[in-house]
Amino acid sequence: MTGGPSLSVRPAGRHALLVELPDAERTAAFHAEVLRRRAAGTLPPVTEVVPGARTVLLDGVPDPGALAHRVVGWEVPPVADDTGDAVEIPVRYDGPDLADVAALWGVAPDEVGALHGAHTYRVAFCGFAPGFGYLTGLPPRLHVPRRSTPRTRVPAGAVALAGPYSAVYPRATPGGWQLIGTMPDPRPLWDPERERAALLTPGTRVRFVTADGAGTATARTAAGRVTAPGAGTAANGPGRGTAGGARATDAGTGRATTAGVHPEAGA
Repeated sequence: MTGGPSLSVRPAGRHALLVELPDAERTAAFHAEVLRRRAAGTLPPVTEVVPGARTVLLDGVPDPGALAHRVVGWEVPPVADDTGDAVEIPVRYDGPDLADVAALWGVAPDEVGALHGAHTYRVAFCGFAPGFGYLTGLPPRLHVPRRSTPRTRVPAGAVALAGPYSAVYPRATPGGWQLIGTMPDPRPLWDPERERAALLTPGTRVRFVTADGAGTATARTAAGRVTAPGAGTAANGPGRGTAGGARATDAGTGRATTAGVHPEAGA
């Protein structure tokens, strides 16, 4: 993959660029390339990098024009799905929309968990509420529509599907996604007492595993178990994404930042 016609760059204020890409896969690849170049010391000064559904915001850029000229010529390889530790999210597949999703997939309800858990996901971006990650990796044949009538309250820990995304609700909020399961203890998703408050941040690989009967499993990475001393609180209320400049919550701080979230990304 290269830059050129596959992306466009436009100014976003005096010291920021909004890079627009055609789909989630190329957005993830471009975001990964930005982080790689930053780590290698070859990226010009950029204060903040905020991925969206089909955009990457580069903020705090001293010379936006020069950087815009450079990024359109970057060679951007696809994201390697088999690199990095994966966070494991335990799930009881007991959601109220399980039968509806099974019917859409053409399988029995007790097969949904195996199909959902057979894939490795990646956090494309974060938004809607602190700790809420939009996970890509579900094959197109398993994409499902949002509910025609959103719920006024989705409980914390609900494992949900909508369009190309999977997600786990870190707190109780309204929502219109299809609920297929429950994370027994959602507190690790957002813990303001932890150095990195959000468990799921852009680029993180995620696997869903079936929780034991007692529901005692907690989210963990390959490097060790992740625990949370208490439930996190969220300062930002819920909101649907809007094309070209929705408010996307920074996964590490809970601070809302304009990130160009696509309309289908609403929760």
